[in-house]
Amino acid sequence: MQELTKLALLQENLQSFERVVVAFSGGVDSALLARVAHDTLGPERCHVVTAASPSLAGQERQEAGDLAAEWGLRWTTVDTDEMDSAAYRVNDANRCGHCKDALMDALDPLAKREKATVLLGVNVDDLGDHRPGQEVAAQRGARFPLVDAGLTKEMVRNISKELGLRTWDKPAAACLASRLPYGTPVSVSVLSTVERAEAALKELGFVDLRVRHYADTARLEISLKQLPDVLVQREEIVDALHQVGYRYVTLDLEGIRSGNLNQALEG
Repeated sequence: MQELTKLALLQENLQSFERVVVAFSGGVDSALLARVAHDTLGPERCHVVTAASPSLAGQERQEAGDLAAEWGLRWTTVDTDEMDSAAYRVNDANRCGHCKDALMDALDPLAKREKATVLLGVNVDDLGDHRPGQEVAAQRGARFPLVDAGLTKEMVRNISKELGLRTWDKPAAACLASRLPYGTPVSVSVLSTVERAEAALKELGFVDLRVRHYADTARLEISLKQLPDVLVQREEIVDALHQVGYRYVTLDLEGIRSGNLNQALEG
């Protein structure tokens, strides 16, 4: 099985580090990286850290903590200050770069204190999208073991399933700021609105989704298999999103597409 070979490569790569600090959002990629690093190096050499930020949904932060407790990880949280940066709040094409700068500012002191290397859960498929944060993190010394082992997103899920990790089929959960079109200023209040909107839809049974924020309009991206359910639950959806502050509710018939706001950068 190709995935088992890739897992062996990942383990071998991790063994080359004396100590590591793993950035852990609780998503599929960072979960696999954190668990394998913990199992390979042990808690003394593997410190798993979640960045507490307004752009991380509260439910995701709770899930990260639950996983850390369940797996016995040495886990802590750190606060990041990207919201203090005007360059981040303006939300231009380099927003992710400013965010990763803030993340590295928070993780570097831990890494230096433990003489450790910062690891991020980036997979091979991520390299094809516009993600300036990866370049910033790499320039600041972070490493991407999943990429070094040649792991695609599908491989990450397959290995996670083989290892019995319940995160194997977890929907992708990018930061809340990714719901805002470039040029829309990032604020705590807007991120909170998006978070409450997506939480309301999840309570209605929608699993893989995005609420794209356009001022008083919410553009819903739902997995294609659940699109028929949107019409069945139309009134509940509209009412829920009106309650969090949106005036208009629209549906994207192309369904959920990770990173699709980057299309505005093309051409």
